[in-house]
Amino acid sequence: MTSKQRAYLKGLAMTQDAILQIGKSSLTPEVTASVAEALEARELVKINVLQNCMDDPRALAQMLAERTRSQVVQVIGKKIVLYKEGKDDKKKIVLP
Repeated sequence: MTSKQRAYLKGLAMTQDAILQIGKSSLTPEVTASVAEALEARELVKINVLQNCMDDPRALAQMLAERTRSQVVQVIGKKIVLYKEGKDDKKKIVLP
């Protein structure tokens, strides 16, 4: 992913609300599955890491990206943004 594409996705993510949360039980198989489902449906997903989660958000983002075969767009504080190119052409985000 080029820096221009990453910047474009960051701009799109700014207007989105976080749709998933990671709590004190950290990365469970259920959380990973729900992130994978959300990526299939939306391509761009924002995740909120709650205060009671003791793991590093950057490490969580990297693990989620590996497990869901997606890319980390950005990690700011306790917010993670992931992108995975979708298969459906109608809902596809067109990158510059």
